[in-house]
Amino acid sequence: MDSIEQTDESLMDRIKDGSHQAFAILVRRHTERFFAASYRMTSNRAEAEDMVQDAFLKIWNKPDLWQSGRGAKFTTWFYRILVNQNIDRLRKSQKMTSDDSILPFIADARLNAEQQVAMNEEEKTIERALSSLPERQKTALNLCFYEGLSNAQAAQAMGIKIKALESLLMRAKAGIRDCLKQDTKQKLNGENYGTQ
Repeated sequence: MDSIEQTDESLMDRIKDGSHQAFAILVRRHTERFFAASYRMTSNRAEAEDMVQDAFLKIWNKPDLWQSGRGAKFTTWFYRILVNQNIDRLRKSQKMTSDDSILPFIADARLNAEQQVAMNEEEKTIERALSSLPERQKTALNLCFYEGLSNAQAAQAMGIKIKALESLLMRAKAGIRDCLKQDTKQKLNGENYGTQ
């Protein structure tokens, strides 16, 4: 059977039988997608790569975690693994440091055209708004809007009910809206009064 025709779920069943080829196909098929999701959770390339690698190693070392009889899609199940790893990562980092810096990189405005500076500032504002959200709200947004999961799939990946997911999404949108309003208000106050 051609690798393109094999479903993720059938590949997982082959991995249970020790198939290196099935594992390689799954890794090639999904690494980029899961890296993107992990990067949005961590905002750190190395941590995102580690999360994806650890998750794939987990399914290779413990393939019996996959239970095809439950009817879950492989991708939804794998997102659940990534979400859990991110929760563990956050718990560890909270114990190790209380550094709340959001953006370690500040663009040098002298090197950019005016439009690029404005675009960078807008991206930073949105990133600050997203970073200010509680982790569960941020995860819900990532899964639904960036990863394109349905509400049911995202709820399953997070291990919550759909109503709870919808509530998280509503609060996240309100939180972003409030943060953006506050940012706009601060900019207007700064422009009106200027610096002396």
